[in-house]
Amino acid sequence: MMITGRVWKFSDNINTDLILPGHLLHASEEEQWRATFSAHRPGWVDQVQRGDIVLAGENFGTGSSRPAARSLRNLGIACTIADSLNGLFLRGCVTFGLLALECPGISKGFEEGQSAEVSLDDFRIRNMTTGAVFTAQPLPRQLLDMMRSGGLFPLLEAEGLLSRPEPAAPRSGH
Repeated sequence: MMITGRVWKFSDNINTDLILPGHLLHASEEEQWRATFSAHRPGWVDQVQRGDIVLAGENFGTGSSRPAARSLRNLGIACTIADSLNGLFLRGCVTFGLLALECPGISKGFEEGQSAEVSLDDFRIRNMTTGAVFTAQPLPRQLLDMMRSGGLFPLLEAEGLLSRPEPAAPRSGH
């Protein structure tokens, strides 16, 4: 499988509070994704397009285990690639179905706005402007499949291990 998208570049140590502001933890998923990077890059959500790629330096997603990966996925980000990913953030990517790859040195190989081509067959990432090729750390097939299929919850539902909750009945007025 191949993913091609425009690159949005972020620096080292981007924490989950910059991705998903803490005051929105109990807001709707739509409110959360609309606020993605609002403190760090106001208006970014209006520029990003479905299929774009987030590329970052070291320790992307540091901080808490808030569902920042879900906000990026809901925004339409096809893939997150970083020199290194925080472990909690990677776990969130698996849970919420956001493809995430670690590729040491990748942040030096792209400028914002360039296009990347990501092969999930051999984990190679090509800068379509310069032709430079990088090799990401391979993911175990089960984790890759879980990310590609929408995350942990859809997988558990498909296997009959989890059922979708019934919509709540409307409350009667007082």
